[in-house]
Amino acid sequence: MSFETWKDVWVFVECFKDQPKSVGLELLGQGRKLAEGLKQDLCAVVIGKDTKEAVKAAGEYGADKIYVVEGEEYEDYSADAYGNVFLKLCELYHPNTILVGATVNGRDLGSKIAVSLRTGLTADCTALSVDEETGNVVWERPAFGGNLYAQILCSETRPQMGTCRPGAFKKPEKNPDNEPVVIRREIRTPDEEIRTKVIDFIKACDDNDIRLDEAEIIVSGGRGMKSAENFVLLKELADVLNGTVGCSRAAVDAGWMPQTKQVGQTGATVSPKIYFACGISGAVQHVAGMSESGTIIAINKDETAPIFEVADYCIVGDLFEVVPALVKELKARQQG
Repeated sequence: MSFETWKDVWVFVECFKDQPKSVGLELLGQGRKLAEGLKQDLCAVVIGKDTKEAVKAAGEYGADKIYVVEGEEYEDYSADAYGNVFLKLCELYHPNTILVGATVNGRDLGSKIAVSLRTGLTADCTALSVDEETGNVVWERPAFGGNLYAQILCSETRPQMGTCRPGAFKKPEKNPDNEPVVIRREIRTPDEEIRTKVIDFIKACDDNDIRLDEAEIIVSGGRGMKSAENFVLLKELADVLNGTVGCSRAAVDAGWMPQTKQVGQTGATVSPKIYFACGISGAVQHVAGMSESGTIIAINKDETAPIFEVADYCIVGDLFEVVPALVKELKARQQG
């Protein structure tokens, strides 16, 4: 099969309430690397009711072209409406590669596109590159519970597709002077073709809480916290630092924390500026979700804990003594 007519790397810039989600902007950085390796253009795809902010952001974060489709029916995501738009754009422009954020909506849209186009889709990629000999994208993802990493090629069909978790990659450097080509297409989706509609939104966290994938500071606890009540200690530390609380899978399995707070391969992938690992042993599944953090501070009374192998600062001690001492010192410095 000849792939000469399949050109460019596309990134779906997902929006919520007309604002672009971070994951789409993060993927523009990875898309740029692939576009350079393939010697093709980097394109953003923006769908929504009002796309002004998303188009602006996509341009500032490096898109060469931006495909824009607006309409009242695209105010909220639906697989029928967004899938219709994306498939028609693919029929018009034949993208070589498509990157989609592994959000709830992104996973849904990515699978719909892949099935409709009869192509492959690699989920939860942690690294992307181009095989120079074949021109195929190398999609790398954890396998066998995170104990191995698989490299997957889509050599028989186009487009090549993959999803990447929010926070798995850092945003590229912002360039307000970038001037992308903006291509607006009029694509309608009749109301009778949209089989599901959003009725309401239920917040996953309190108004004053911070989402894990948006937090600059995360204080996480694991099995060493011993009970749900003890997470109050971590909340105090997080509040002093204007951060949020996370946890390992062990804490979720024990019923101490909700799954929305889980960091790791089966939870959220995060890359905050500072990550505290308190009473977390450092299983490979957890490390896979936080290893890209700027500074990792581990507190564990077991000096042989695997978490110390990836930590920048290692505190060997009882977290129930160390954490209150940290909170006290930080509060003293703020007041002073």
